[in-house]
Amino acid sequence: MLVGLDQIATGQFSATRRRLRSSRVAVLTHSAATDRRGYTSLEALEELGVHPRILFTPEHGLDGAAQAQEAVPSPDGNDSEWSLRSISLYGDTKESLSPSADQLSGIDVLLIDLCDVGSRYYTYVWTALLAARAARAAGVHSLVLDRPNPISGDPALLEGAPQAEGYLSFVGLEPLPIRHSLTLGEIVVRYLLQDGADVGPDGAASVVPVRGWERHKTARSWGRPFIPPSPNMPSAETALVYPGGCLLEGTNLSEGRGTTLPFLTIGAPFIDGEKLAHALRDAVLPGVIARPVGFKPSFDKFAGELCGGVMLHVTDERTFRPVTTYLTLINLARSLAPDQFQFSTDPYEFETAIPAFDLLTGSSAAREAILEGASPTRVAELVAPVPEEWHEAVWQAEADLGRALA
Repeated sequence: MLVGLDQIATGQFSATRRRLRSSRVAVLTHSAATDRRGYTSLEALEELGVHPRILFTPEHGLDGAAQAQEAVPSPDGNDSEWSLRSISLYGDTKESLSPSADQLSGIDVLLIDLCDVGSRYYTYVWTALLAARAARAAGVHSLVLDRPNPISGDPALLEGAPQAEGYLSFVGLEPLPIRHSLTLGEIVVRYLLQDGADVGPDGAASVVPVRGWERHKTARSWGRPFIPPSPNMPSAETALVYPGGCLLEGTNLSEGRGTTLPFLTIGAPFIDGEKLAHALRDAVLPGVIARPVGFKPSFDKFAGELCGGVMLHVTDERTFRPVTTYLTLINLARSLAPDQFQFSTDPYEFETAIPAFDLLTGSSAAREAILEGASPTRVAELVAPVPEEWHEAVWQAEADLGRALA
């Protein structure tokens, strides 16, 4: 399998390379974006004779060292390693999330190479889309080096309905299923087309696609290493559970940040792990098992405190449904500790008026149902099903990507 960064070095894309060599190029990337040799996109481009003038970086920064929702300042001067102007697209304001016209001035091509994990909440896809839209407005061509979806591009695995009106945010700028089965390139092309843009080498954006990826396969069967794209995304299994695990960020349950297995280790000081594990087993959730654990997070929620909880283990990635699983877990945890469990009211991803859990689930329905004591099955029914037209939308996005080839 060859990702876009591998592909651009092949004979098929010699014209694209020539265009880049003769253009003033900006790059939006991070160190997780590597080719099959482990070279970062910046290293690989330099090897191809492409010398970017500006480096844009997403949430977590170039090296992926910043924690979630931690503002990353732009350096006062050039990036110390690459000696080029570096601009963070994840500062402390909404305005920082998109390149400005001044920042894109004098640029011909914006090259985008970011590693997504297949979930609506993961901000890299929205950083890419905002950057591509800003580039279009500035008359700059966007070139996306695409990568496969690490948790499968199979529309049969779609889960989590698109957001209701009024619930768009930086964890979902456009209506999209939670587990979306698309690549970053497909998402960028989809919404640029909806904006009325032309795509392809002479349009607003083009894509160097993945070669040899079978949509139903996940990162665990790619035959190449999973490179952690952010501090709390250490493995392919973490990515697989993340469409459900991220929902914990909207609660006062620890999602395992500060442990070696974030999003797989879940709990709180007020949770009885044995009882929660038994309740999850009684729920008979497919493709996953739960076992009781105790853990002490080294940072984030309940840092240094002993938490009771569970660790989840995915046993069948085809039948496992992350959104349903974690909605069930959250509901059961509240039923075991109704006086201690809470939904977060803290600001979340630049939003202050809407609870984080509502932004993540796409409406207030699931939170309200849990608080009213609805059954886990009923709560899952409010969020997990995806409208049938989205299954066709996945195949349409694949076809549209073909129109956008570089």
